Amino acid sequence: MSDHTDYDAIVLAGGAARRLGGADKPALPVGGRALLDRVLATCPDAAVTVVVGPARPTVRPVAQALEDPPGGGPLAALDVGLRHTTAPTVLVLSADLPFLTAATVRALLKAATAGGASPRDGALLRDAEGRDQPLVAAYRSAPLRRELDRLRTDHGTLTGLPLRPLLSALALARVPDTTSTASFDCDTWEDLGTARARIREHGHVLDEWITAVKAELGIDLDVETAALLDLARDAAHGVARPAAPLTTFLVGYAAGRQGRDVAELAQRAAALADRWAAESAAEEARVAGATGAGAPADEAKPAE
Repeated sequence: MSDHTDYDAIVLAGGAARRLGGADKPALPVGGRALLDRVLATCPDAAVTVVVGPARPTVRPVAQALEDPPGGGPLAALDVGLRHTTAPTVLVLSADLPFLTAATVRALLKAATAGGASPRDGALLRDAEGRDQPLVAAYRSAPLRRELDRLRTDHGTLTGLPLRPLLSALALARVPDTTSTASFDCDTWEDLGTARARIREHGHVLDEWITAVKAELGIDLDVETAALLDLARDAAHGVARPAAPLTTFLVGYAAGRQGRDVAELAQRAAALADRWAAESAAEEARVAGATGAGAPADEAKPAE
């Protein structure tokens, strides 16, 4: 993301979560990871990340801040978060976005910092129903600070003020979220149940699981899922079922220790499994006398 801008991130993690019965919403898990940690994973290269709200453990270091008084609303929280930032652009996110991705963050930063005849003050996400999402956005810091100062002067405080007057004063681009996935937030127990069910759907479960394991182990590695699944199948069928997880582990270990390409290593191990299977088949055929006298035809040919 550094190719787009130098940026800081503010994650708003306060609020009373009344529709969740007062539960600590950012700490609720989806796919074994707290909602807050899922959001933090989308902006790992922010120069500074500030979490505004009650202090909680997080998977990566962050600056903690709390608006005064606590629960003072989004503008008060944004204001206190800005005091910890210095970058020219600030990413602003709520802490309850289970499906936000780094790709969406990159798109927001790119749109917010795009040049042109009329410079923008930032960019925010717009969901499939045409609703703007000001807490899934990237703002230029200078105009954001200016407008917050103006609102404080006009009203005497930012506590309790809505976001609307701030947004109306800024020139913002819109980044479409055509499926309302990145902007999906968890305001109710039903929302949380929907998020937990979705990550276990056939088309999502492997990617979600791999992402969760990488986060848990503290590793950043591109996983060639299709190649490794093919390898596991070949090892299970060509060698023995327990060979599948052991082989994929060894490929991952080699890639990590040697800095080599996972797909290339998986291909080599798969070729070995194929040779192993061919050798076993040829031996079975020899014992059974299936090919007559001499070496079985398959075994006589060198492996290609």
